[in-house]
Amino acid sequence: MTMQPASTEIASRTAAIIHELKGLEGPLLPILHGIQEEFGYVPQDALPVIAEALNIARAEVHGVVTFYHDYRSQPAGRHVLKLCQAEACQSMGSDAIAAKLKSMLGIGFHETTRDGSVTLEPVYCLGLCACSPSAMLDGEVFGRLDDEKLNEIVAEVRS
Repeated sequence: MTMQPASTEIASRTAAIIHELKGLEGPLLPILHGIQEEFGYVPQDALPVIAEALNIARAEVHGVVTFYHDYRSQPAGRHVLKLCQAEACQSMGSDAIAAKLKSMLGIGFHETTRDGSVTLEPVYCLGLCACSPSAMLDGEVFGRLDDEKLNEIVAEVRS
């Protein structure tokens, strides 16, 4: 598992990101994206630094982080596998795909395998409705998921 940076390091790196992006109109989301890009997640220790710099309540920052599914509160695995759970994919069997994938990996949604190889996340549309069920692995999309493709994906994230 990845070591999390010490609180003072988080604060100083967060402050640098804020300094760079604070001048933007509506800077909170770009700052959060920058922090997640820097750390791989949005550390709790960054929230009060953001709140103070933007003169907003820490609860407001926390609310934004927890509202948007793309922000993580923990480091992700080496691979991020996003499985579509939208209606079109559900109608084509994504629930069964999700159950099988969870069983193969030994984790649920929003979890990372013990070896840190993969984080499994639900998404609610990848824009591949005509090719459902679909998934995205590290930014690469896969449509028409079946047992064979699942086996290939799991083999790739485990290697």
